[in-house]
Amino acid sequence: MEFECRQATEIGLKESLTNCLDNPQEQKLDLDQDILINKGKIESIVTENRQSVSKSNSKIGVPFTEASPNHCWSFADLPSALISEIFNFLDPKGLGIVSCVNTSLYRLASEHHVWKDFYYERWGHPITAVNLGPGYSNENSWKKLFVEREFRSKTFMGRYSIDTLYGHTEAVRTVFVLASKKLVFTSGYDQVVRMWDLEEGLAIASSRPLGCTIRAVAADTKLLIAGGTDGFIHGWKVEDGNPNLFDLRAQPHNQNMEFRVWEHVGPITCLALDISKMYSGSWDMTIRVWDRSSLKCLKVLVHNDWVWSLVPHDTTIGSTAGSGVYIWDTDSGNQIAVINGSHVGNTYSLARSHTGKLLFTGGENGSIHMFEINRNVKCNIHRVATWIPHSGSVYSLAFEFPWLVSASSDGKISLIDVRKLLKTSRHCSTKNASKGDYLDQKNVEPPQRMLHGFGSNLFSVGLGFDRIVCGGEDGVVRIWNFSQALEIEQRVQSLRGIRLENRMRRRKLQIEMSGKSSQGEQCSIAAKKNQMNGDKNGWRNKRRVNGKLRA
Repeated sequence: MEFECRQATEIGLKESLTNCLDNPQEQKLDLDQDILINKGKIESIVTENRQSVSKSNSKIGVPFTEASPNHCWSFADLPSALISEIFNFLDPKGLGIVSCVNTSLYRLASEHHVWKDFYYERWGHPITAVNLGPGYSNENSWKKLFVEREFRSKTFMGRYSIDTLYGHTEAVRTVFVLASKKLVFTSGYDQVVRMWDLEEGLAIASSRPLGCTIRAVAADTKLLIAGGTDGFIHGWKVEDGNPNLFDLRAQPHNQNMEFRVWEHVGPITCLALDISKMYSGSWDMTIRVWDRSSLKCLKVLVHNDWVWSLVPHDTTIGSTAGSGVYIWDTDSGNQIAVINGSHVGNTYSLARSHTGKLLFTGGENGSIHMFEINRNVKCNIHRVATWIPHSGSVYSLAFEFPWLVSASSDGKISLIDVRKLLKTSRHCSTKNASKGDYLDQKNVEPPQRMLHGFGSNLFSVGLGFDRIVCGGEDGVVRIWNFSQALEIEQRVQSLRGIRLENRMRRRKLQIEMSGKSSQGEQCSIAAKKNQMNGDKNGWRNKRRVNGKLRA
């Protein structure tokens, strides 16, 4: 409507101008009348539009403020409820850019509820408390928590130090990091489960020999379980009042604090826990789902090869057996998706994002694949990216947004940032689905960083905040400590803020000085003009006087 009015005014003006060129004296009054008529039409249409907008806003309960005729409308003049709805479609970077426009948009963007969704999508429920005090709103604290976690994720590209933990007498087969309590659990061929302090790198406790090789360990704040090659699951329950949660040196016959269950007929290779269930995978080609309270087996998921790894999420569980990857429904026990031959050779390792949409696999050929899972009516899986950072088998994977960390038999650790790939995968998902799962060598992505220098096999890796924990064939547990990089990055950010503040202060002073100088220049120009006028008048007066004297 506005374009039609503008077009009508332009046509009317052009016609009237042509007539004026032909008859300038006769058509001058007609031109003014046409312009006034068209202006009146535009003003009437604009007022009608404003009245309709105010009526529609009043129906939905959104206030509408009418601006003055000289007011220039902008995005910030929209109702706050409408702006908040628009912010729902922005990503964290877009919200940050919008918050820099003015104070009102900064307040709306900082206190928006979508920051909580952003945090849950990447890292799940926060370990620390969210409430920052009475001066902050809940949404504002979620933004601060998100920014802090995003800031900490940059540390893996900085400096690090290595803490070496000695205690195991043989190879370390499994490492588990309980980041919420800053604890590390390790075990291996020496049949002993050991507990370490993640920050200090000190040994806390160790269990008695459990009678066989321990290939898998899993823990949360209520339960610690270990899987042996004899097919049993040995567990420790949390001890009230114990700052380290579990008493690994408890008496073997104390059933209140320690238990052991038998069902598998082959070595247990992988374990996992959630709120109500335990999961165990074995070389007997089965995964068993256990009830945590009664310790009874609920479901048996049968595979056609040795089970190497498993990752549960919500009501589904991902597993690897042989060279294939499987997705199961834990409620019904049915297989809902399968990827046959995902790697050349066995698929040893598996990791999954917190949302369950991303699945990572590591294979015997040294490659790593990232798959995207879309669950609508059917469970569709397509490959998003491939990395080949290792020359040996990838035995372990760990994922904490945005970093994927892998450990291999070549003695190297690779660090992969998946943020850029997630942006491109949203646009290319339909293309990849139509092409299938095959990816040529051109689509292989390079890792962001490699940690190497260890000749022995690395069997397991874990992530905890700004630390990477790894165990290998030499029986040593190593902790890569990136806290120094975090401190350096914090100093850099503070210096950057100081420089920005000084730059803004200098710019403000320059604007003030330029304003004063322009006023001074105007005064000096006016003074010069007065002086020149005075000189001219004086010269004229002198001539008049001289003329009178001569007369």
